[in-house]
Amino acid sequence: MDAEAIRRSLEGNGLRCTPQRYAVMAFLLEHNGHPTAAEIFEAVNRLDPRSSRATTYNNLRDLVEAGLVREVAVEGRAARFDAKGVRHHHFLCDRCGNVEDVEWYEVPKPTPGSLGQRVLRECELIFRGLCARCAPPRVEEIDQSQMERT
Repeated sequence: MDAEAIRRSLEGNGLRCTPQRYAVMAFLLEHNGHPTAAEIFEAVNRLDPRSSRATTYNNLRDLVEAGLVREVAVEGRAARFDAKGVRHHHFLCDRCGNVEDVEWYEVPKPTPGSLGQRVLRECELIFRGLCARCAPPRVEEIDQSQMERT
């Protein structure tokens, strides 16, 4: 997304395109590694030292509320942020904390009445387990590698 598209996106969602807000949005669009607010602040601050921590955090809140950025809440760890425009789910590694994108598929909606007076906005899945780097090798993989050695 180029500079003009970012400006249009911000303004189209009722947000002023300030230099700090633009920098946060541009950083998130360029980095799809689900950074924390602190990581975003550090990166934006390197480019423009006038940007305060509070401004960065407030801009993230505004971007989330406008629906331009998703906050991936991770209990016990810092929230992660994602500006990937394509709908997707997430996989969270229990060991290293890595957050990975998982292709989107529709999630069955709860049955009518099961939510009481709540109004459902969206269903999103967060899968939890061990990522490929942290997971022990599966038995089939071990057997295959042993067969290749003989």
